[in-house]
Amino acid sequence: MEKFKVALLANLKINAPHSEGMPADQWDDLDSEKTINALLEAIRAGGHTCEFLEADVSLLDSIRKYQPDICFNIAEGHYGDGREAQIPALLEMLRIPYTGSKVLTLSLALDKSMTKRILHWHELPTPDFQTFERINEKLHDDLKFPLFVKPSREGTGMGVSAKSIVNNQAEMREQIDYILREYNQPALVEQYIEGREITVGMVGNLIGPVARRLPINPNAPRIQAGLHFFPPMEVDLKPFRDSDVVYSNRLKVALADQLNYLCPAPLDDEMIDELNWLAAAVFRVVGAKDVSRIDFRLDETQNMKPYILEINPLPGLSPGISDIVIEAAADGIEHTELVNMILDTALKRYEMI
Repeated sequence: MEKFKVALLANLKINAPHSEGMPADQWDDLDSEKTINALLEAIRAGGHTCEFLEADVSLLDSIRKYQPDICFNIAEGHYGDGREAQIPALLEMLRIPYTGSKVLTLSLALDKSMTKRILHWHELPTPDFQTFERINEKLHDDLKFPLFVKPSREGTGMGVSAKSIVNNQAEMREQIDYILREYNQPALVEQYIEGREITVGMVGNLIGPVARRLPINPNAPRIQAGLHFFPPMEVDLKPFRDSDVVYSNRLKVALADQLNYLCPAPLDDEMIDELNWLAAAVFRVVGAKDVSRIDFRLDETQNMKPYILEINPLPGLSPGISDIVIEAAADGIEHTELVNMILDTALKRYEMI
């Protein structure tokens, strides 16, 4: 296979800007030097030349100097409600190929409320919701407690804790106020789904049409060719029930290496097929490319009906602890192979191989 000059684009935690009043978890979704070094090693092990370039304003000069054939993009960005799309927009302006989803998809997926509007229009199952831009907005009549409150434009469980589950107006207003003040963005309030949390990762690109909405006939063929689904993963929260009843930022960051990951998750084949089908539909309707991870909740009050929480088109790739890395390993695909799988998928999409 032809070898390429690859630029690894990411934002290192140690290089992140800091200012007074910034939330303590502001940069929890940025990458560590350990992750960057592992990715560099993986891409080089695939036979390519690869260098890391910090994805900030310095990239305007460094990428033109380096002149890569393709970029491996995992840049989260620093500021703005479409920050994950800023680097892809620059790359498209410079006409440089890159891995992963494009500008519109990354902007859309970062905004959970906007994503849910798309899912709702496509009649895909997602919890009922309301976006609060002000503390005194009236709660919609169709939303009933308990509800779940979180920032509308953050990842890695930022702003999520046991307090996110609210049981009355007072608790809800307190949590909305916290999100508005601490994160300076709208709060997403959605119906709380009591049940198991499952995540499904995939690499590839869909071939052929996928229905705009789910077919009325449940026996209709399910077209999801082109995607490689990894075994679904479930995080065992039982040991943390006294402190973390949800997959919180604390668990995802501070205690990530202490969690018990159930992968493959204990699910029957019919449920796995349903989750994969829904994941493919989400992948299609938001226009994702190459790689994504979709998070679900299985409603224990409705015979484990799956509800889509969100899609992450820039899933973490930290060896041993990132969800999609654990899922791939359960499928016999180690970190180096997974990284090159994503890169090769993009290269094929651009018809470079």
